[in-house]
Amino acid sequence: MGPDRGFLLASQLLVGTMEVWKEDTAMKDNKGFTLVELLVVVAIIGIIASIAMVNLTNALDKGKQKRTMSDIHSIGEAIEAYHIDHASYPRGATDWATLQGFISPFFIKAPPEMDGWSHIWVVATDAEGATYTVVSLGKDGYPDSWAGGATGNFNCDIVFTSGQFFQWPQGTQT
Repeated sequence: MGPDRGFLLASQLLVGTMEVWKEDTAMKDNKGFTLVELLVVVAIIGIIASIAMVNLTNALDKGKQKRTMSDIHSIGEAIEAYHIDHASYPRGATDWATLQGFISPFFIKAPPEMDGWSHIWVVATDAEGATYTVVSLGKDGYPDSWAGGATGNFNCDIVFTSGQFFQWPQGTQT
């Protein structure tokens, strides 16, 4: 067996190995994803989206609460200004339209018509003009009992009476 024949056998062996390697890598060289990989990615995106939606909804409601509290405070300041000029709060107002007639446009140019959740304000003043109450019915729009103090639910009423918050949201809300 001469040196040429050994070289020939070695080169044939190398070429054969290369052919097998090319066939093996050609199978692995497919571009694209398997169905299982795509389903896993879609599932992960769905989980992340559901978490994000909960947080987004909570943030939107928190913003509506803050806006409502600011609007109630502005209405309260207008009523207090009325009190300074007339030595009493508006007398006998039982709805928002009546109270609005007392304070607008002299004490507040354009009072907010509704709270952050688009519910009409609930208001009341006594017949003597000694007290007033402005209420947002919260996210659900239904009246609740007023325990006073901090609340932890978006559905709880926000109550402002005679210059201060009687019931307000505080902390994490549900």
